[in-house]
Amino acid sequence: MNIILMTKLFNIFDVDLALRNLPFILEGLPYTIMIAIAGMAIGLVFGLFLALARDSKTFLLRWPSRIYISFMRGTPMLVFLFIIYFGLPYIGIELSAIAAAILGFGLNSAAYIAEINRSSLNSVDRGQWESAKALNMTYWHTLRKIILPQATRIAIPPLTNVFMDIVKATSLTAVITVPELFQKAQIVTGREFDAMTVYILVALIYWPICILIGMLQERLEKRYSVYVSK
Repeated sequence: MNIILMTKLFNIFDVDLALRNLPFILEGLPYTIMIAIAGMAIGLVFGLFLALARDSKTFLLRWPSRIYISFMRGTPMLVFLFIIYFGLPYIGIELSAIAAAILGFGLNSAAYIAEINRSSLNSVDRGQWESAKALNMTYWHTLRKIILPQATRIAIPPLTNVFMDIVKATSLTAVITVPELFQKAQIVTGREFDAMTVYILVALIYWPICILIGMLQERLEKRYSVYVSK
């Protein structure tokens, strides 16, 4: 029974084919990492301001941010990539596939990050704000020195999940010709006619990347645990 099972497994995954094509597929890894990191960076910055705007008392800040967040969370990422890469040229804005991918993931992830940030900021005791105000600290100084360090510790796990999702979702950029991991895998599939082996190989490449991100999460949690009230 075990021999039959092993035979079937070897038929599903061709080790020799995988090893021969691994270097070519890995050529797409730098694009995957670059798009994920750049998109996350844009999302973190824009997401913070979206979170602050969403809870603002000013109508002109609060409602546009709510509409933006709702739209981004309610539309597929693939559709948004198509809008940026294929749609914007109709109004005279042309972006390279890589630039479109980075912008797309940055703007889209900002909506999810904004909700994470908003929840994390609101979880910090309001007394912190009041104490800072009593000390004549400005809003931005209070936010940067007191509130954000505490909120960051709370936000790290969900933000890590967002980053993992971005890394895996970069495979969508293959449809707009970005030469990342999955696009390279599609080329190999068309050449070798063994989709199962190639796609399992790609999955085995994404997996350790996400493991490393999880390890980074643990280090960041320890780093910011100093801000957690005992």
